[in-house]
Amino acid sequence: MFEPVTYDGSLQKKYEMLYKQLDALLEDETDNTANMSNASALLNQFLDRTNWVGFYLMKDGELVLGPFQGLPACVRIAVGKGVCGTAAETKETQVIQDVHQFPGHIACDAASQSEVVVPIVVNDEVIGVLDIDSPEKSRFTEEEGELLTRFVERLLPHITH
Repeated sequence: MFEPVTYDGSLQKKYEMLYKQLDALLEDETDNTANMSNASALLNQFLDRTNWVGFYLMKDGELVLGPFQGLPACVRIAVGKGVCGTAAETKETQVIQDVHQFPGHIACDAASQSEVVVPIVVNDEVIGVLDIDSPEKSRFTEEEGELLTRFVERLLPHITH
């Protein structure tokens, strides 16, 4: 049974606890959808000041909505379009302080002000992205982008077996 915990200490220490929870939560499960669903729920519970946490998965050359927590979202995003499509195209984590300043931003939720998107890459191929939105500008730091990239690396064995 999952028990919410209080995350104390530095950002690094908080994320270390998050990684341990992720590993324990997904330990013996082999279903990709279940694991991504629980990963998005865990992040939604862990992160404060966010309004959407979830995955877009690569299907037929475009990103398609996957498991998420939040309001209904855009279903399809072209590679190279918006923050998610840019992360998929560049294979690099995107930390955007003000989405309204991002060229070609796709406004799935008008309340979103900042965003971090981590590409999920296997054998140099993007299989999806982790997308997190916040209703606050400058919510995410570069350090948090790196820590979320590590979160995706910890998640990979649970969704690519």
